Amino acid sequence: MFLYKIELQLPEGQQAHLIVLAANDEKAFSYVESHVQRHYLHMPELQSIAIVEKKRTDPGSGYLIEG
Repeated sequence: MFLYKIELQLPEGQQAHLIVLAANDEKAFSYVESHVQRHYLHMPELQSIAIVEKKRTDPGSGYLIEG
């Protein structure tokens, strides 16, 4: 399993990051839409989706996301 940091480009120059645990890249991308739908009342148009970082899961694995 891998921990993925995925960058999402939203309308009007907005950006979001999703951290997701998945077995492979394909699975990680398949989880994006369901997580975005749960977060927003109205599904925004995703202009781009990119894996920014990928780490093997080990105790203490994580990401620091700067604001």
